[in-house]
Amino acid sequence: MADFEQDNPDIKVDFMHIPQNYFQKIHLLFASNTAPDVIFVNNQYLPIYVNAGVLEDLSGYDFEFDKFYEKSLKSLSSGGKLYAVPRDVSNLVIFYNKDLFDKYNVPYPKKDWTFNEFLVTAQKLTHRPEVFGVSFEDEPLFYLPYLTSMGVDDFSDFNNEKMQKGLRFYADLRNKYHAAPKKEESASATMAQMFLQGRLGMHLSGRWLVSKYRQEAKFDWDVVEFPKGEKGSVVPLDSSGWAVAKSSKHKQESVRLIKYLSSKESLEKFTQSGLIVPARVDVANSRYFLDSEKPKNARVFLDVIETSVPTPVTVNFRQVLDNLKNNTEYMFSGK
Repeated sequence: MADFEQDNPDIKVDFMHIPQNYFQKIHLLFASNTAPDVIFVNNQYLPIYVNAGVLEDLSGYDFEFDKFYEKSLKSLSSGGKLYAVPRDVSNLVIFYNKDLFDKYNVPYPKKDWTFNEFLVTAQKLTHRPEVFGVSFEDEPLFYLPYLTSMGVDDFSDFNNEKMQKGLRFYADLRNKYHAAPKKEESASATMAQMFLQGRLGMHLSGRWLVSKYRQEAKFDWDVVEFPKGEKGSVVPLDSSGWAVAKSSKHKQESVRLIKYLSSKESLEKFTQSGLIVPARVDVANSRYFLDSEKPKNARVFLDVIETSVPTPVTVNFRQVLDNLKNNTEYMFSGK
């Protein structure tokens, strides 16, 4: 930020750090008319702010829109208006332990593999109680790809045939084929911890784990696209970026700050952490993202963007996910 202030001596940036309960805090700031001029938001909460009329329409400002993935812009838009300039996109891929694949003589997964091939691979990797083929998490984020790849585009329609088919396939990984750990088998360990312990052959997760796995994994690993369901390999795409409060008295200054933050140079610095998939195409295809020892197939994160769909969020999206969790509790527990 010092570089920005040096180049813009008329602007002083006060940085507000919110380490916990970020969106709850932002809600309160908006409600009390004390919102920051520039706010970091994601697409899942965007409809709430748009509906409340608290964000500035950024469509008419002079940003380098042609430099960003179109889907990242779409996910941060509503009613044809852009409400945030993207920093990153978020999608899910399959992380896999190459050492376990080698140990059990299982071929590495390849692009365009199917749900059935994925299941067979998970079964071959499973050697209970020590090793399981694939991760299993009750949070909707981690099973939505099973639904979208079956053609589901409305997560509120629980009784939809495609929804039931996708959920049944996911639940069967744990309860029928025993290729994914039950809660008592993972105990208190997270799926990331089990992967690092060498107890998971495959882990469905996002780019945010790359930095951790680079530092802590004692085995060889890589990433591959999510398998193809009836509608292909279709993973929901989320985005985060910078918005301007409609109440801001410093909109032009805020736009200048966002131009700096979303510039090629700034996003290159963000990208070097390994935590994000940059929303700028030029940075995503640069050495800052692609040139690393692990994952060897870093481009998978970019290929997934092409087949992904922006998560179909609504004002009540959190309620939709809560209902999904409540409706799947017994199915996932095997009761």
